[in-house]
Amino acid sequence: MIAAAGRLALALLCAGALAAPASRPAEAFGALPAACPPGLPASVSCWRGEDDNGAHLLFARPANWSGRLLVHIHGGPRMARPGPHTSDEDLLNSAEFLREGWAFAATSRRRAGFGVLRAAEDAEQARRAAVAVFGQPRLTVLRGQSWGANVAARAIEVMNEPGPDGRRPWDAALLTNGVLAGPSRAYDMRVDLRAAFQVACGTHPARSEPQYAVTLGLARGSRMTREQVISRYLACTGADLAPEARTDSQRRALADLAAASRIPEWAIPGHLWWATQVFADIAWNMTEGRSPFGNEHVRYRGTSDDAAFNARVPRIRADPEALARLSADGDPTGRVTVPVLSLHGIGDATVFVEHQAAYRATLERAGTADRLVQVFVDEEDHQKLSPVLYPAALAALAAWAEGGERPTPGSVQTRCLTLQWVYPGACRILADYVPQPWEERVNPRRPPAAIAGR
Repeated sequence: MIAAAGRLALALLCAGALAAPASRPAEAFGALPAACPPGLPASVSCWRGEDDNGAHLLFARPANWSGRLLVHIHGGPRMARPGPHTSDEDLLNSAEFLREGWAFAATSRRRAGFGVLRAAEDAEQARRAAVAVFGQPRLTVLRGQSWGANVAARAIEVMNEPGPDGRRPWDAALLTNGVLAGPSRAYDMRVDLRAAFQVACGTHPARSEPQYAVTLGLARGSRMTREQVISRYLACTGADLAPEARTDSQRRALADLAAASRIPEWAIPGHLWWATQVFADIAWNMTEGRSPFGNEHVRYRGTSDDAAFNARVPRIRADPEALARLSADGDPTGRVTVPVLSLHGIGDATVFVEHQAAYRATLERAGTADRLVQVFVDEEDHQKLSPVLYPAALAALAAWAEGGERPTPGSVQTRCLTLQWVYPGACRILADYVPQPWEERVNPRRPPAAIAGR
């Protein structure tokens, strides 16, 4: 959790009452020229440093720098302890932006685990440090990938007031395969998976282990590795075996897990692991052992025996205070003042494309939907779409932020096609695609009467 002094500073910053610190020289961040991660062109220069909170910073500038800066927020939330090289892979995955003349800045974040606003603070520290290293950019874009898009969405809402010079910290935001429904509901399918696992398998927790509400992730003080979690999944479902080699109970368990959670079978292991470690981090490090998640009113359908399944499934009621805390930290409000472009693969099974429907609805309620352009791609990889898509999307967003026309999926497609001779990958942008509403993909949480009356 954020310390009391940090919470006060953050509240003042969010209210626009905390003046940005005076410009600091690069040396104040310990930012010094350093070797770039292996694999970047020799023409790229790098710096490394550390901010006031101990987060590790990485900066890169190409020889053809255009004066534009991209601040990258990685996904996760990562649970491994941050280190000096945490952002190296993120920089390598952003090579297209460097080639297009953008400078790059990233933070390892000060600590592992959840905390959307804390991560947004860390991104702002990285931006200020980048200004100290490069000078004031003519355009600054905040890019969030996966969970990092949630961080970016909140940062442009609560940490983007104009400074004394009239400029905002962020001129625009690029959100790629983003978790944008807000954490109060973004993990509902994982809640359903953990609950279904106890019906189908009954081994997480096992009967011989301390019992806990599965939305807490793990019992207090317990530890499990990914391998331990997945081994229980495989023992129950036989998912590592050929279908004909599985027992009837294994085939039934796997089908019931997919039906109840609405997660494709092949994606279940990752979601089960995240529903273990991320839920535990939130419960024991953020909400004081109370669960912000629940399935009290969910009616599960499509299992081998819905009546029996719903009778046996553990029912958990979200703690109102824990839910409010999680929502205040991470749920987007839609109060954006700068252009936002989102890029999402429609087959993404890690972050469902319906997150985009939820985010658009949020901005529509706030009256800011005109500041959002959503681009959908016929791809399924979560970590990275076709490389050619990224410079095309960023160029369209930058032109918009600099006073040009609001882009469309068609105009991004045109840019993409012109870049195919430079970057690999296809331009499978679906100009007319509209994702279905959130509750059409994820089991609704509202009581049956409320659902029937909507």
